Amino acid sequence: MRAHEHDVVEELHGVQVADPYRWLEDGDSPDVKAWTADQNARTQQLLDAIPGREALRERVRTLLQIGRVSPPAVRRPAHGPAVYFHTKRVGDQDQPILFVREGVSGQDRPLVDPAKLSGDSTTALDWWFPSRDGGLVAYGISKNGSEDSTLHVRDVKTGAELPDVIPGTRYSGVTWVPDGKGFYYARYPEVGSVPAGEEVYHRKVFFHLLGADWRKDKLVLERAAKEDYPNVSLSPSGRWLVATVELGWDRNEVLVRDRSRGDSAPWVPVAQGTRALFHPIARDERLYVHTNDGASKYRLFSVEYDHPDRKLWREVIPEGKDKLDDVTIIHGEIIGTFLHDAATRVERFAMNGKSKGAVALPSIGSAAVTGPWDGDEAFLAFESYVEPPQILRFDAKTAKVETWDRVGEGFRASDVEVTTKFATSKDGTKIPVFVVAKKGLTLDGNNPTLLWGYGGFNVNQTPAFSTRAMTIVERGGVFAAAVLRGGGEYGEAWHQAGMLEHKQNVFDDFTACAEELIAEKITSPEKLGIIGGSNGGLLVAAAITQHPELYRVALALVPLTDMIRYPRFLMARFWIPEYGDPEKADAFQWLYAYSPYHHVKNGTRYPATLFATAESDSRVDPMHARKMAARLAEAQADGARPILIRVESNAGHGDGKPMSKLVDETVDELGFAFEQLGIHP
Repeated sequence: MRAHEHDVVEELHGVQVADPYRWLEDGDSPDVKAWTADQNARTQQLLDAIPGREALRERVRTLLQIGRVSPPAVRRPAHGPAVYFHTKRVGDQDQPILFVREGVSGQDRPLVDPAKLSGDSTTALDWWFPSRDGGLVAYGISKNGSEDSTLHVRDVKTGAELPDVIPGTRYSGVTWVPDGKGFYYARYPEVGSVPAGEEVYHRKVFFHLLGADWRKDKLVLERAAKEDYPNVSLSPSGRWLVATVELGWDRNEVLVRDRSRGDSAPWVPVAQGTRALFHPIARDERLYVHTNDGASKYRLFSVEYDHPDRKLWREVIPEGKDKLDDVTIIHGEIIGTFLHDAATRVERFAMNGKSKGAVALPSIGSAAVTGPWDGDEAFLAFESYVEPPQILRFDAKTAKVETWDRVGEGFRASDVEVTTKFATSKDGTKIPVFVVAKKGLTLDGNNPTLLWGYGGFNVNQTPAFSTRAMTIVERGGVFAAAVLRGGGEYGEAWHQAGMLEHKQNVFDDFTACAEELIAEKITSPEKLGIIGGSNGGLLVAAAITQHPELYRVALALVPLTDMIRYPRFLMARFWIPEYGDPEKADAFQWLYAYSPYHHVKNGTRYPATLFATAESDSRVDPMHARKMAARLAEAQADGARPILIRVESNAGHGDGKPMSKLVDETVDELGFAFEQLGIHP
C-alpha cells in the first residue's frame, strides 16, 4: 500500500511549508494502522529473503547472550556484613534481574525478577533504590517498553511485597530517610488531572510514609514551569535535603533545605540563574558541587550548607585538559572520572584535592565509578569495543583493583584492534572517530563499513561493547564511531557547539568522518553504511538528505525527522532547549534548514534505508519514521535501493526491550545493511 498524499501546505514565519504525509501522524487512525501493517509485511518479506539470516541470527543471539552487569549499590546494616545490590542479564534471560549479595564475596540471590512478576517478557525493571540499611528496596516496573513505571517496595530478606504501590513514577529517583520509614520520590500527574497530553510534564517531588495512602503524600517540591524536572537527594545524616531542578540540557538549579528546622524550612538557592550544570554530592559536613560553571571541562567545589553564596565556594579540583566527567566521594577519598579523547581515565584525590595517582584500567575503554559514602571501596563498570562489561572493585586502603563480577568471560577478540582517527570538519574542528577492525586491514577502499553517530544532549559516545560492531568486524567489515559535537566528550563548549542554531555542525562533523574513512581508503561510498538512534536517527536522516551520494545504506532507528512539528508529540517539549522552538521565528529558520522530512527531493538516488520505530515509544513518536519513510519512498530514484520501515509492537524507545526482540531487530537491521554492503552473513 503506497502512502497517499494530502495537500497540506502552511505558511510558517513567511515560508510555505509542505506536509504531504501529515495524515500519518495519527497512530490510532485505521488508515495509518492499515498502512503500517502493509509496510511491515513488505519489509519482513524482503528481510526474510536475505540469504544467511539463520547464521546471522545464531551469532547475534550468542553475542547478545553475553549480557550486561551493573555496579553494585552498597548498604551497611547495623549488624552483619555489607549488602550489595546489582543487576545482571546473561544467556536467554529477556530482562535483567536484581540480585542481592551479602558480603563482598557472597553469593548472588535473585531479589526482583521481572519475568516472574507477570510472565510477560516485556515487563522491565526500570530502576531500583535500596533503603539505608538494605532491608527494603523500592523499584519501578513498566511494560511494553513504555517506561511508565509503577513503584513497588519489597522486603529484601523475605521477598514479601509491601502494600505501597505508586503509579506515575517514570524515571523516579527514590531517596530513603535514614530510619527506612519513608522516602522522597518524583511522580507525574494522574490522567485527567491535567490537560490531555500533559501527563508527561508537571513532575513533582513527594514524601511517602510507608503504609500510607500515596494520594495523600506530602508535596515537597513543585515548579511553575511544567517542563522543569526536579529530583532530590539527602545527606547521610538525613539533615540536608538537596534538590536538583533540570531546566534543559545545559542548565539546572540546586536548592537545599535544612530538615532539622521542620517541613516549613525554606528552600535556599545554592546555584540559580546561571547557564551551567551543577551536580551536587551531599555529604554531612558539606556539599560538593561538580560543575561546568566557568569551566567547560568541569571542576569540583566544596560548599558550606549554611553559607552557600557562590563567592564562598572553595575549589577542590580545578579544570584540566581532560573533561572531569564524574565524581565519586567515598570515605576520605575523591575519585574522578576523566575523558581523554572520549576514553576514560580514573584518578584518585585526597579530600583537599591533592592527586593520589591513577586507578589502572584494563585498556582504552569506558568506565563509570560508584561507591558508598561510608566505605573504603569503589566499583568501576568497565567495557570497551572488544571487552564485554565487567565490574572492578577498587580497595582504597590497598589501592588494589580486582574483578568483582563480569559477563562474557570466555569471549576473545584478540585479532581485533581499535584505532582513533581525526577528521577535519567544515569549520576546521578536529573530530575523533574510533575505527574497529581486524588487524592488518587492507586499505583498498573496499571494506564494508558501518559508521555510528549521535551528537547531542551532552551525551558521551565512549567505547562500549557492541553486538553490531562485533558482528560486522567478525565478517571482515569495519565499525566506526564518530565523536561529534553536541555530545559531552570535550566539555560544555563541545556540547553547545552542536545544539540550537549550531546543530548543523553535528551533520558537518559526521560528513567529515565519512569523508575521512573514504580518503583513508578504509571504505568507499558504495561500501559505507550509517547508523544512529533517536537523536542519532535524526543525524542519519539529515545525513542522507544532505549527502545522499556518500552512503550505500542507512539505518535510522527511532528517529526524529520532522523538526517543525516535533514539540507537539509525547514528551518532545523537553527537547526545546536542545533543538529550539519552531514557534519562534529564529529557531524555525535553523530547524527548517535541516529538517530531514522537508528536504527530501524527488528523483534523488538515496541510500537504501531502513527506518525502525516502535508503537509504545513514549519518547520519539513513531510518526517521524512513518512520515519520513513515506516521503523518501516517493522520492527514491533507484528502485534497487529500497526504503523500508519496521514498526515493532509491544516495544518502546529501547530501554526494557526483551532479549528476544533485541535479537529480531538486530538481525533485521544488520541483515539489511549486510546485503546492501555485500557482506555475506
